[in-house]
This record gives sequence, structure tokens and C-alpha cells, in this order.
Amino acid sequence: MRGWPDRTAATMRRVTSSLPAVEARTAGVRSRFYDTEFYSARVTDVWVWEAEDHRACQRLVDALRETPFWDRYVEVVDLLVGTENGYARTYGLDAVATIRPTSA
Repeated sequence: MRGWPDRTAATMRRVTSSLPAVEARTAGVRSRFYDTEFYSARVTDVWVWEAEDHRACQRLVDALRETPFWDRYVEVVDLLVGTENGYARTYGLDAVATIRPTSA
């Protein structure tokens, strides 16, 4: 499989054209896309998805698997599923790893 950076612009447009199919099958999710090829040789892009609940996450993964995006155009290296500040929330602690902007 060729790497994502080697793809032509036309192919990349075809890949991203899968998004309406994903949106039609999901609710309660949002995403952000990060280009990491400048900083990583192993992973060139990171797609971060946030889901309102576990079921929304399941619907998202099912929808993605049924598109050409999944393992035809790109290699899905890892699915890292987690909860934001889960440890702190479980034990009633402050979220020490969360950094919020301060006013100047």
C-alpha cells in the first residue's frame, strides 16, 4: 500500500468523499485531523474523533470500516480509545494534565 503523502490530490479527494457516508451513519461525534508527517516517520496523519458515548464510537468505527478509507487507501495503525481525564474523574481528583489558556 502506498503512503498517504504519495497519493495524488484527486485520490485524496476520493478518499475524503467517504465522509458523507460516515456522517449519515453517525450521530454525536466530531473530528479533527492532524498532519504529522513533518514530525513522525511511522504515522503521517492522525484523525481524532470525539464521541458523546460508547455507542456513538461504535457506530463511527462501523461506518468507517465500510468505506474505502479503511485499509484500502490508508493503513489504520492504531485505534486508541479513551476517556478524557478518566482517572481524575473516577477518583475525584483535579485533572492535572489539562492545560487551559491563561489571559495575558
